[in-house]
Amino acid sequence: MTKQIHLAAHFPGVNNTTVWSDPESGSQIDFASFKHLAETAERGTFDFFFLAEGLRLREVKGKIHDLDVVGRPESLTVLSALAAVTRQLGLAATVNSTFNEPYELAKRLATLDHLSGGRAAWNVVTSWDAFTGENFRRGGYLDKADRYVRAQESLRIVRKLWDSWTEDDLVLAQATGVFAREGAGAFADEGAHFDIRGRFGLPPSPQGRPVVIQAGDSDQGREFAASSADVIFSRHGTFEAGQTFYKDVKSRLARYGRSEESLKIMPAVTVVVADTDAEAVEKAQHIREQQVSGPTALVLAELLWGRDLSAYDPDGPLPSGDPVVGSSVTQGRVGYNDPAPVVAEWRAQAAAHGWSLRETVINQQNRQTFIGSPSTIAEALNRHVQEDAADGFVLVPHLTPGGLDDFVDRVVPLLRERGVFRSEYAGTTLRSHLGLSA
Repeated sequence: MTKQIHLAAHFPGVNNTTVWSDPESGSQIDFASFKHLAETAERGTFDFFFLAEGLRLREVKGKIHDLDVVGRPESLTVLSALAAVTRQLGLAATVNSTFNEPYELAKRLATLDHLSGGRAAWNVVTSWDAFTGENFRRGGYLDKADRYVRAQESLRIVRKLWDSWTEDDLVLAQATGVFAREGAGAFADEGAHFDIRGRFGLPPSPQGRPVVIQAGDSDQGREFAASSADVIFSRHGTFEAGQTFYKDVKSRLARYGRSEESLKIMPAVTVVVADTDAEAVEKAQHIREQQVSGPTALVLAELLWGRDLSAYDPDGPLPSGDPVVGSSVTQGRVGYNDPAPVVAEWRAQAAAHGWSLRETVINQQNRQTFIGSPSTIAEALNRHVQEDAADGFVLVPHLTPGGLDDFVDRVVPLLRERGVFRSEYAGTTLRSHLGLSA
């Protein structure tokens, strides 16, 4: 059976893959930028528009560095505004479960779900580092072992709140405009992190409850997703890695009484489109050179080596010495659990090609996922889905706000011609776009 491709749009701006120096780059905080990208995604009949979250700007030696974005608006506020200028596009917000309370999360997300007519989604993320925790009153951080415990407990409670209204409660409330039954919205829950009870003030939306997205890649994260998520925002964009991840996660669903269709796997990918494959390769190289300046190359190398490399010339050879395990001079970035094999690979590639440190980073760290003519890219995307490397893709453009224009104008029509992507929305809710039940 031919599978249908799912597509989502990621608003760029949280990391240095975004090119702010390009003349076509716009503001990452002006509402017009969000509106343009969302309208492009809706014109392309994408499933949803996805906003990441940054609770603290990343620092290098106490300074915001190079291409990282200064200014990250709060996701739900932006998406609430976009609900008024879009009609069917799903609206997905990344909201941290470590530093938010379940009742507040449930109410804010349910509000967006109602304002949008059933198009909201929550990307459940966690935070374990003290650097981020300094921005919050209680400070500190959770051990890695505890962050998923809190996340799972938060999600369980949030869903309990969303489901606290019965069908009879909803019918009577719609007829009278008030809480017509004494127990409507009542909830209580006690766990390791929360002990709450009360009444939830919002009935279900047209899609029942918001879609849940999860992005963890550890074994614990995969199990969390298999038990609780509707969509996985994966990083496995290559074909072989995608197939391995797809098979592993889908195989976990049965023990939770779930079908394979109940969880969509959508890796984050980048796409470079040009008239010919050769032109696309040249364009992709130019983009990578814009993404990795000299200072950026040093920062990314410091993340791998775990020590200060400011004395090194980014256009010179790779650093000498072994990496420092468990240490990083950068703040707010995820490091490497086992950097030694990565360092060995970088050195081998640099020696084979005569690359400098910056050239090595450009070619090892920032290679785009799909590069080619519209037909080449359409064929590659379709192969990944038909051969179980993904159910779809979250496209991460390098430009704000016009980074999806070429893809929607030139690749989407070819996917539609192949019969693997919709020409119009069949429903009005995000769950209907994704083929999910409530």
